[in-house]
Amino acid sequence: MDGIVAERIVAEARRWIGTPYRHQASLRGVGCDCLGLLRGVWRALHGTEPETPPPYAASWAESAAPGEDPMVAAARRHLVPVPVPRPDYRPRPGDVLLFAFRAHLPAKHCAIATGEAAMIHAHDGAAVTEVALTPWWRRHLVHAFRFPGAD
Repeated sequence: MDGIVAERIVAEARRWIGTPYRHQASLRGVGCDCLGLLRGVWRALHGTEPETPPPYAASWAESAAPGEDPMVAAARRHLVPVPVPRPDYRPRPGDVLLFAFRAHLPAKHCAIATGEAAMIHAHDGAAVTEVALTPWWRRHLVHAFRFPGAD
C-alpha cells in the first residue's frame, strides 16, 4: 500500500493501548509483545505479514551468536532504514524504533514513535502503553525504520 500517512500508523498503534503483554502474541486486546504490536500494526496497514517470526525465548537476544542481530535483519528486509543514531535524529510519528539494552547485545525491543518525544510499546509485566521517549530510551536507541510507503 502506497501513501500511508504517519497519523494512520500512530492511530493504529494507539488502538493497541491497554492490550496485555503476552510473549510471542499479536492479537489486539488479547495480548502481544513488542514485536507482536509491530506485526499487528503491519497487518492493519499492509495486510498479510511478509514473514512469520520463528518461536523465540524471552532471553533470545542474550543467546544470539556474536554479530547476529535478528530483529535488525528482519527490519531491514521489510522496513525502510532511517539513519540513526545521529545527534540530530528526531523520531517522526510512525517511525519504528529498535533498542539494545547492552552494547554487546543485539536489538531486543521495538516501539512505534508517536512524535519526537513519545512512543508506544509493549513490555513484560505491563500492557501496551504510550510513554515518553526519555533520555534513558534515547541512550538505548540503536536503529530506526519507517513502514514502506509511509510519508
